[in-house]
Amino acid sequence: MEARLNLFTSPVAAKFGKHIVAAGKVLADSTLPLATQELVKLRASQINGCGFCTDMHTKDAAHAGETSTRLNLVAAWREATVFTDAERAALELTEQGTRIADAAGGVTDEAWANAAKHYDEEQLAALVSTIALINTFNRLNVLVQQPAGDYRPGQFA
Repeated sequence: MEARLNLFTSPVAAKFGKHIVAAGKVLADSTLPLATQELVKLRASQINGCGFCTDMHTKDAAHAGETSTRLNLVAAWREATVFTDAERAALELTEQGTRIADAAGGVTDEAWANAAKHYDEEQLAALVSTIALINTFNRLNVLVQQPAGDYRPGQFA
């Protein structure tokens, strides 16, 4: 498989990419736990069918010490016993925030209130921003059919 457009050599795409990568740095430096950030990125990527980001965030999370059991169960987090209540709230917010078109009202008040029980305002801001950012990356990669499987942890650091 070959990408329809090389996002790394296109001057416009590369410049755009630098800005959204910089936004990701702000989130990496936030107080939202990095494990939660990776779980959120992985779940949104699964929902959006983004192989490139699913590959990347599975490998980055494993490289950071995440267990294979938890990574393997992200897609079935509701039935899994390996996630904390806070992580479950973040995953629910991720699913609702990613599947906006599936619900006329968008994210429910219940999902928001549950997340707010576990995260302070700055962490909520980071969580919402992480969900928005990964959805942006997913859409870029799905649009151009970015191939998956060759990512190495830290490749874009």
